[in-house]
Amino acid sequence: MLITPGKLLAQIDSPEDLRKLDISLLPQVCNELRQFIIDNVSVYGGHFGASLGVVELSVALHYVFNTPDDQLVWDVGHQAYGHKILTGRRDTFHSNRTYGGLSGFPKRKESIYDAFGVGHSSTSISSALGMAVASALEKNLDRQHIAIIGDGAMTAGLAFEGMNHAGATDSNLLIILNDNCMAIDPNVGALKEYLTDITTSQTYNKFRDEVWNLLGKMSNFGKSAQEIVSKVEAVMKTAILRQSNLFESLGLRYFGPIDGNDISHLTEVLHDLKSIPGPKLLHCLTIKGKGYGPAEKDQTKWHAPGVFDKITGEIKKKSYTSPQAPKYQDVFGHTIVELAKKNPKIVGITPAMPSGSSLNIMMEAIPERAFDVGIAEQHAVTFSAGMATRGDVVFCNIYSTFMQRAYDQVIHDVCIQELPVIFCLDRAGLVGADGPTHHGLYDIAFMRCIPNMVVASPMNEQELRNMMFTAQLQSFQSGKHAITIRYPRGSGVMPQWETDFEEVKIGTGRKVLEGNDLAILSLGPGGNFAQKACEELRLQGISVGLYDMRFAKPLDEALLHEIFKRFDRIVTLEDGCLQGGFGSAVIEFMSDNGYNSNVKRLGVSDIVIEHGEPNELYQECGIDTAGIVRSVNEMLGAGVRSKRFVY
Repeated sequence: MLITPGKLLAQIDSPEDLRKLDISLLPQVCNELRQFIIDNVSVYGGHFGASLGVVELSVALHYVFNTPDDQLVWDVGHQAYGHKILTGRRDTFHSNRTYGGLSGFPKRKESIYDAFGVGHSSTSISSALGMAVASALEKNLDRQHIAIIGDGAMTAGLAFEGMNHAGATDSNLLIILNDNCMAIDPNVGALKEYLTDITTSQTYNKFRDEVWNLLGKMSNFGKSAQEIVSKVEAVMKTAILRQSNLFESLGLRYFGPIDGNDISHLTEVLHDLKSIPGPKLLHCLTIKGKGYGPAEKDQTKWHAPGVFDKITGEIKKKSYTSPQAPKYQDVFGHTIVELAKKNPKIVGITPAMPSGSSLNIMMEAIPERAFDVGIAEQHAVTFSAGMATRGDVVFCNIYSTFMQRAYDQVIHDVCIQELPVIFCLDRAGLVGADGPTHHGLYDIAFMRCIPNMVVASPMNEQELRNMMFTAQLQSFQSGKHAITIRYPRGSGVMPQWETDFEEVKIGTGRKVLEGNDLAILSLGPGGNFAQKACEELRLQGISVGLYDMRFAKPLDEALLHEIFKRFDRIVTLEDGCLQGGFGSAVIEFMSDNGYNSNVKRLGVSDIVIEHGEPNELYQECGIDTAGIVRSVNEMLGAGVRSKRFVY
């Protein structure tokens, strides 16, 4: 089902076409663009509220600036749907986030208009500044460089590092602060309060309008008048707000706040800012979900709602006739509450993902012991370490892909100090439509190489509960090891998942199926694919032993000795990168102990895996049931003729 664009939008195949329109037609373009996004996402799914909120900003930027020569960097990328539609991807937009289709985020390989690939937050200022400095070195002083960053992303340290550097340069950089008081969940912290103070100061806003009118006439008075107005403006901002302006203190000219959903005024302001040199920041107030009532009222729910009825606002859910397994994140959320009610030392920490990780369940049940620290993964880890020094049992809940941003803190602040922080890594493995910026493929490899770190992955919901139970016991008993528990996005396999807790001995695996011809060693939920594969292979007359190893570090060496003495053909399986992962750990054990079995590792090869439905990606990587059956048959076909390692 292809969505038909409005009359004006149908004529816009590039920003050059947009710039041919009379400015009076821009409100209609905005209306048609907003409706096109609503129509597409309601049918095909995707991120929603963020792009609706910046429709006017998307149109104004491409209307005022000479893209792609002028460089736009959209922070995170959830907000870039309008940008994509205006830059030649309107007719293929229905393929957004589908296997082989458009990426859900700006991507350099996809379009010349995507100046920088994004997916993680807070990178726009640094990257746009790098472009601005490079343009200056090229003597291209007319090129504009614009970073569009949300107020949620502004809380990350990288954004402040970028602003700190930018303010010390004379770079042609415009930072647009898209302020809607939201990330996925409502923003938290002092920066949010600071921005609220600015936006609600009636005295300042009245003065701002008067100064802006004067700035618009500066060209009539020359450079000296411009410098005078700039100084007066800065002094008045400080006096009226009764505090130093944060952005001006960093050396950035601050303008705003203005209504980011007023296309006429926004276009006028951007035209004026083109002639003001140096690094500057425009503070725009927008409404996440603008133009669609339900999305404006419940902005968290409508961040990425999936398919919905655009008339009624009903989000379409699959209906089932039998009980379904829960999402792993919800098993985590309910289990931590269950444990915390029994153990008063347990606390939960997440960097701006309470609903995504289901820590919001604890935030509602025990709010004084659950903390959302904003988009600040590095801080989340070191904050966790600080709490652990005082004997708290800390569950630090972060998406696997975002944990990459806090790697130094894990090593330096947690593991070197032998602090027993429990890292629960949600969205581990292939995550689906969000694609390569969000796949959690590297945590096994980068966690298992750190001293004082345990790396575990449950095969099902019961195992996740037991690992969490075990981890808090270890921590409460003054353990010296941090523990990483990784689990995937989406649903598990156990409708009846609320099992009794049972302690798991650290570093022990378990035999799932007895077999004679070959052994499969699995880590994590991929073991469920392996179990189905073993059933299919048994119908072929092939007897496969299946072992759920549970821990990538420490390995169950006693069980591995038993396996290697018995089997000369072994398959390892993991939902992660092969280089340095669980399979590599098994081969290291084999080499260190003088075994010489034929080992085939199944996992994600040394390539970038694009977006698609998880099952499509599992199939691509050969780690679904069919892929496992195929690999086993290939190994057995080789028979005893091969004693080499298979990589």
